[in-house]
Amino acid sequence: MKKICLIAVFLLFALGSATAAKLSELSIDIRMDEGQYVLGERLRGIVDVKNVSPKTLRVGYADSLDKVILEVFRASDMKQLKRRKDSGPMVAEFTLKTNEGQKLEVLLGDHFVLTEPRRYLVRPVLVHNGFRYEGAYRVFEIVPGIAIAEAMQMFSNNVGKERRFRLLQWARRGVDHLFLSACDEGGEKRSLGTIDIGAMIKASPPTISILENGMVIIIHRNGVDSFVRSEFWSLSNVLKLKNRMLVSDPATAAQNRVRELYKESGGVKADPRPWWKFW
Repeated sequence: MKKICLIAVFLLFALGSATAAKLSELSIDIRMDEGQYVLGERLRGIVDVKNVSPKTLRVGYADSLDKVILEVFRASDMKQLKRRKDSGPMVAEFTLKTNEGQKLEVLLGDHFVLTEPRRYLVRPVLVHNGFRYEGAYRVFEIVPGIAIAEAMQMFSNNVGKERRFRLLQWARRGVDHLFLSACDEGGEKRSLGTIDIGAMIKASPPTISILENGMVIIIHRNGVDSFVRSEFWSLSNVLKLKNRMLVSDPATAAQNRVRELYKESGGVKADPRPWWKFW
């Protein structure tokens, strides 16, 4: 009886070892660009797939059943989100031979409706020969941001259409950042997304101006004596960044030039004849 039990235990151990070895032949992981995203931002991640099995992995091809899928859950209750009906392949097609790896870009917003500020979990899954190779859960959070300023744009060639701009602030990796959020409210309602404009200093409030030709100009302080000027084209069907430049603070630009001239001249030279020598 003891021999039978020992044999059974040995078989179970061998089976478990074989399964673990099989599962370790393929691995998949995902890394998100940020831990927190302001609502409307592009949710970009990098999927990392590695193949150490003796067989070739082919994902995304019509004659192959291998595929990469992502599963997104609400962190509060682990409820899984459904994919968008118009969602296409989550990653581009690729082939991996033995001892090869591949990194692929994925945009979660293209495949899931993530319009509610909360914490989420994402898990990458590789399907090969009927087996699921699951990666680790990764946490990311969507936050509303802190509103700083607002502006409204009207379109002369599209009566009733209104576009609302909001400047939002949120800390990213310990540094305050400024974000531009835009959405159409008049007529067809839609979001044009949220853009990270860059680091900012909260002590100096940013400004937003809308010109008649559709140019949107945002100026915010990003240093002690420097500003960032961001220019966007806001047309009826598009919002696009046109230009971005650093500009000096007018109040301190003159002082900076004086310092530069002082350095170029080598400083103030001493008078060769001291004042007490009268001959």
